[in-house]
Amino acid sequence: QLQLVESGGGLVQPGGSLRLSCAASGFTLDYYDIGWFRQAPGKEREGVSCITGSGGTTNYADSVKGRFTISRDNAKNTVYLQMNSLKPEDTAVYYCAADHLRYGCSAFGADYDYWGQGTQVTVSS
Repeated sequence: QLQLVESGGGLVQPGGSLRLSCAASGFTLDYYDIGWFRQAPGKEREGVSCITGSGGTTNYADSVKGRFTISRDNAKNTVYLQMNSLKPEDTAVYYCAADHLRYGCSAFGADYDYWGQGTQVTVSS
């Protein structure tokens, strides 16, 4: 069974950091581009970042550039999202998703085949 599991979310103060993990089971992440998305209450889902299967290409939403870093460890079958300088507007449920190397790091959720269940990130003092 193909499965993605996110972890690492939680409550953090503004300016703090969190590292999200996206672990795959039932398939090998080497052959998938991975995207991170988020959805805040009352808002549409938005693409945050993505990384190609090789790790050679990464993209970021303008709202997180310079603060978030995506990386992958294919040996551990895991993709990470390091989030620094967190702001209250980063509060959302964060999801990772996998695409079978079709779109080369897409920002569109519809291009992804598999999704995790999400992890809550809350930035508040």
